[in-house]
Amino acid sequence: MADATPTPMPAGATGVLVLASGDVIWGRGFGAEGQAVGEVCFHTAMTGYQEIMTDPSFAGQIINFTFPHIGNVGANPDDVEADDPHALGMIVREDVTEPSNFRATEHLDAWMKKHARIGLSGIDTRALTRRIRLAGAPNGVIAHSAEGKFDIPLLLEMARAWPGLEGMDLAITVTAETHFGWEGGVWRLGFGYGEGGQEDARPHVVALDYGSKRNIFRNLVHAGARVTVLPAAATYEQIMAFNPDGFFLSNGPGDPAATGEYAVPVIRQLLETGKPLFGICLGHQLLGLAVGAETTKMFQGHRGANHPVKRLEDGAVEITSMNHGFAVERETLPENARETHVSLFDGSNAGIALTDRPAFSVQYHPEASPGPQDSFYLFERFVGMMK
Repeated sequence: MADATPTPMPAGATGVLVLASGDVIWGRGFGAEGQAVGEVCFHTAMTGYQEIMTDPSFAGQIINFTFPHIGNVGANPDDVEADDPHALGMIVREDVTEPSNFRATEHLDAWMKKHARIGLSGIDTRALTRRIRLAGAPNGVIAHSAEGKFDIPLLLEMARAWPGLEGMDLAITVTAETHFGWEGGVWRLGFGYGEGGQEDARPHVVALDYGSKRNIFRNLVHAGARVTVLPAAATYEQIMAFNPDGFFLSNGPGDPAATGEYAVPVIRQLLETGKPLFGICLGHQLLGLAVGAETTKMFQGHRGANHPVKRLEDGAVEITSMNHGFAVERETLPENARETHVSLFDGSNAGIALTDRPAFSVQYHPEASPGPQDSFYLFERFVGMMK
């Protein structure tokens, strides 16, 4: 393997991206100083960068934003999907400007510093996106030094030594530490997060947290459910102690096969209860594994808020939000699992339903945040099944 490409460091460079291939891409750093190693992916959403950065599904990843103007609405405490960012860093085209939004409470640069996340601006994000599309998502190191001092050979060694997401169980690192009852519904301007949604009359769903986005729980409440969240490694006995009416499998990061080592046996037991089960993203992949299908690492993955998905039952097309680097292989689905949705970008599987159990799942994010809300009906369908 070749050494790092001898790209001269331009004047004023305070940030750099070093790929395992040896490519060195210079830019201007912002946010925290330091370095972080992970998989470099691209995201096509035009809005919602705070929600994207705090999505636990992005653990272990560095996000290259294809939309050039990131940070122009600042940051606030409401537009987050977890207490802290889980993405390692962000790569953007234009320098982050002063925020221009009445909801902003701080500059994106300050928010990134506070949460120890590295940003890199001044990058040709279109060229980097094209490189990922042609060669796959690479391992890389993002680094920021206000003094412009970088040990490129060391950073290259870090990028090449990182093992990659395949075979890595990250769900266990981002899951809730203990169970809790979820409070609050969807956000509305001027009202915040309303609807407590914990009345006993509501059907009770136990949500297994493999790295969940908060907006999933908000949408479950909005659809009429009462929600209790349990850690990823919760046992069958711990789940059933809550006497739930149904089960939810959340999104999350890492390799589903690795997470499945402890999750799949529990999911199989849950399916035997005959109670409704609904999975999203990693939860979709885990349901696939639980019924005997296989999952594989995708070449570049799907990450964006504009992914068209065809619903096979009636041919309708939903525009969806996606964030995943692994997929369920349709050829391995058993006879009791029918395909319900297909990605119109590459034809990959985007949904399944069991024919002998009240269980279904989708690869995309029907709760959006950010993204369209075409698929909210899935939450209503699930809550209706529990009722």
